[in-house]
Amino acid sequence: MKPISSLITVDSNKAKERIEALRDEINRHNHNYYVLNAPEISDRDFDMLLKELEKLEAEHPEHFDPLSPTQRVGSDLTKGFQHVVHERPMMSLANTYSIEEVDEWFDRVRKAIEGERFDVVGEMKFDGTSISITYKGGRLVRAVTRGDGEQGDDVTVNVKTIRSVPLQLRPGDWPEEFEIRGEILMPWEVFNKLNEERAYNEEPLLANPRNAAAGTLKTQDPREVARRRLDARFYYLLGDNLPYDDHYDNMEAARRWGFKVSPAMKLLHSLQEVDDYIAYWDEHRRELPVATDGLVFKVNSLRQQLNLGYTAKSPRWAVAYKFNPENACTRLRFVSFETGRMGIVTPVANLEPVLLSGTVVKRASLHNADIMRELDIHQGDWLYVEKGGEIIPKITGVDKERREPGAEKVTFVTECPECGTPLVKAFGEAAWVCPNRYHCRPQITGRIEHFCARRMMNIDGIGEETAELLYACGKVETIADLYRLTEEDLSKLDRIGPKTAAKIIKGIEDSKKVPFERVVYALSIPNVGETTAKRLAKAVKSMDRMQAMSVEELTAVPDVGPVIAQCIYDFLREPVNEANIKALRDAGVQMQLSEDQMQPAGDALAGKQIVISGTFTHHSRDEYKDIIEREGGKNVGSISKKTSFVLAGENMGPAKREKCEALGIPMVSEDEFLKMIGQEQ
Repeated sequence: MKPISSLITVDSNKAKERIEALRDEINRHNHNYYVLNAPEISDRDFDMLLKELEKLEAEHPEHFDPLSPTQRVGSDLTKGFQHVVHERPMMSLANTYSIEEVDEWFDRVRKAIEGERFDVVGEMKFDGTSISITYKGGRLVRAVTRGDGEQGDDVTVNVKTIRSVPLQLRPGDWPEEFEIRGEILMPWEVFNKLNEERAYNEEPLLANPRNAAAGTLKTQDPREVARRRLDARFYYLLGDNLPYDDHYDNMEAARRWGFKVSPAMKLLHSLQEVDDYIAYWDEHRRELPVATDGLVFKVNSLRQQLNLGYTAKSPRWAVAYKFNPENACTRLRFVSFETGRMGIVTPVANLEPVLLSGTVVKRASLHNADIMRELDIHQGDWLYVEKGGEIIPKITGVDKERREPGAEKVTFVTECPECGTPLVKAFGEAAWVCPNRYHCRPQITGRIEHFCARRMMNIDGIGEETAELLYACGKVETIADLYRLTEEDLSKLDRIGPKTAAKIIKGIEDSKKVPFERVVYALSIPNVGETTAKRLAKAVKSMDRMQAMSVEELTAVPDVGPVIAQCIYDFLREPVNEANIKALRDAGVQMQLSEDQMQPAGDALAGKQIVISGTFTHHSRDEYKDIIEREGGKNVGSISKKTSFVLAGENMGPAKREKCEALGIPMVSEDEFLKMIGQEQ
């Protein structure tokens, strides 16, 4: 007779075989149903397979697998979402709104790659929430939201509940590790059904599928995520060992591995095919089962993508085309005037509610006095409203035939609606501004909110309402006052409990480690946005240096012209700001670049003037420009006797080659250049 332990092992091995077979079969049926929309068995038969697997896993916990199909339903409440830095930033796309603008992009690409042949991939631009998923060994290991592009939230536990997201890939030539990006969506059918349920239960209705998908993905209970039946579409593959050298074939490979890739994706070989693709989907997009807001066009070759590179905000090798927005006509209730963080007063049309692109619109900006005057709006007018890019409502006209006789014209205010200070016209702009910068409530609270936001100092827990509360109770009148807050101070305030107070204080303490360039952006210097703040910080290196610079010196900084330079100069000499900066420095906020940032990468190219020409394999042109500067060299745009050498890639223009030969300027290949700076490939 066999020993009991031996029998248990045999039973366990048999159970393991059956468990693995069931998982494979259920995953196949999931793929057929949710991705291919071609089920092979009935729902009842599917449920029976799932119940058998659940029973076997319960009896044999030694074979537990977090990626088993039984784990998709979710179980325990999550405790929050961890922030994860993207290995590769998730940039946004440049938008176009006409076929002509897409044609211009196509022409820019053609010129940039110097006549080399290229194809374009046309895709749907799905209206959901972006996701980046990492796979290792064919298994899902992490799913992260776009966030601010640099970092996002780890929502792996929720993404696992989405049936069209493969947990284990089908057999194929997938790399050992790769990242795939896509869009998490709520289908129209699910969205409408959920709203019917909510209406029956007298709950607030969901605004649109995009917001519903984003909100669902951040739900703390994975069981609720599973119940809402989210869907996914995937559109880009990233990794070091991708199977193909072009985007289209990589996405077709992803389709074979089990990913839901849109059948609308199409390889386009000419500008005419691009225009035809736009014309077709402008008409047929409403037939799709999920929300879309445009099309995306990408250069197919990954090598050409690399060489085209990026602007500060978006890739040059891709562009988004936004569909023409929906519009409607609704009645104006009244125009309100609102003062913002920078003192600009904005007129806002408050409307009778109207449904546009799945969202109920009640308000729309009128932007400034000039636009108000051009529209010629009167009290009680009927206004044409549309969604700009199908996101932001805007007023496009007035139905003057429906205007009531004697209706009074709406005029722009002459005083700040908040503090009563006479408005002044911004120099060279259409905006009217409240000059009472340091004593006007919405300007003060707006700066506090901006300072605490995620892309600035990232002080969690202080949004618009909390900033208003802190100011109203006298606890925070300047951004520096934040660093004097205590948990006891916060706990005494309405709507702030002990946990929130502790979270805010921790966020304030952690903000002392935020790098200098984000501190510069957080200060709310007029006309200094995120990109300018980065360039400014990199150039000046410290707040002490910035405060000592003249307008002329500031003007010499890249991206800082005379107007911005004057704004920076004046801002840093305002007593309130001087006191704020001193208090922030005393509190431990970073007021200079880190030691690593201060150290140059090297001096291999010190004193050399270098021209870049052609296309490259290992880095993009923009990356080579950064490398040259870090190594002490200088980028120049044209070849002259002063040029030290030309970094010559493939397809270097013949005119530049002839000029190099005529002037005796060396032409250095990509590999020679990398060897020169100690980065041999």
